[in-house]
Amino acid sequence: MAPPAPTNPFRYGALALDETFTDRNTELRELEQDIRNGQDVVVFAPRRYGKTSLVWRAQQDLLAEGVLIAAVDLMTTPTKEKLAEKLAGAINRDLLSGLERARDRAASFFRGLRITPTITIDPADGTLGFSFAAGHPRADVDATLEGLLELPGQIAAERKRPVALVFDEFQEIVEIDPALPKLMRSVFQTQPEVAHVYLGSKRHMLSRIFNDANEPFWRSAKQMELNVIQPPECADYIAARFGATAKSIDAETVAKILALTGGHPYATQELCYFTWEETQPDATAGPDEVERGLEGVLRSEHSHFSLLWDNASAGQRLVLESVAAEPGRPYSAEYRARHGLPPATNVQKALNALAKRELVTKDTEGRFVVAEPFFAAWITRSVVTP
Repeated sequence: MAPPAPTNPFRYGALALDETFTDRNTELRELEQDIRNGQDVVVFAPRRYGKTSLVWRAQQDLLAEGVLIAAVDLMTTPTKEKLAEKLAGAINRDLLSGLERARDRAASFFRGLRITPTITIDPADGTLGFSFAAGHPRADVDATLEGLLELPGQIAAERKRPVALVFDEFQEIVEIDPALPKLMRSVFQTQPEVAHVYLGSKRHMLSRIFNDANEPFWRSAKQMELNVIQPPECADYIAARFGATAKSIDAETVAKILALTGGHPYATQELCYFTWEETQPDATAGPDEVERGLEGVLRSEHSHFSLLWDNASAGQRLVLESVAAEPGRPYSAEYRARHGLPPATNVQKALNALAKRELVTKDTEGRFVVAEPFFAAWITRSVVTP
């Protein structure tokens, strides 16, 4: 029987764990030590930079040391009742002992809340689910949330183990209820034994939450910003992953891939995935495989990029076209003349809107660039020269 064909060693879309996690060793060590120390941390970066993968990898390592970590994704909690449900579920699943997770013990544990949750059992795997009915007075819901937020501190003290509470897409907290940051901060500032980790992708919203002196979370957490992964780290990773599957890639082709992705973590994994698929067994990937891989990426992302383009105004599209063709400073008269852009005030308005949607950003040289590497290629190939 022939041995099974090797599987693609690159992953995009899902969390990057185990061997698919690409370096970030410095950030990983730093975050793990902060959590051990009970230090609150806010981790921010554009979408698809690997924030959640970084925290999950840290969780993998820290769980082996006995650290207890519970996580809640605020994109899945549009109301305070839903937030309470997710918190109760995460606390029960990740912070309580196996004995405490039994239904009767869990019911006893959460009975002290202002609103007692309804507890159900999933017949498929026996896990517990928690629900809080809508319609309760606001004060009761707030008191219930406050009680839930206090529990990680109590568990850390009782079990004498470090505890971390992670909130993904934390900027959504103000969309749930603008008063929630004040309530949360009042609890968290009395929990030195709990590390609170806040992840977010909307920089302008996170900056307001943590850097505005009028906000409850002002200067309450260490700030960690994720940047692109440096080329040497990416290059070693790419070569090793190809080599582990009886395919290879030369240094010049790796450099071409990184020139196209700029070290963007998600984009690099995605292009490498398609390039690997275009490379024959026992062969070496070259420029032709990268080009076919890029074509595969653009086909795969066409619906996503089309939606971004359709939701942009006419003025924003003009700016996107120019920045995709030439990263630079669209405010300048010379740049606007080269690309037929409107007056600087109109360009500024468009850039501000695009930056808020995280479609453009500034590179290390202060030039405006399209934030997603392949969106620029899609604009150039599908819009400018269809």
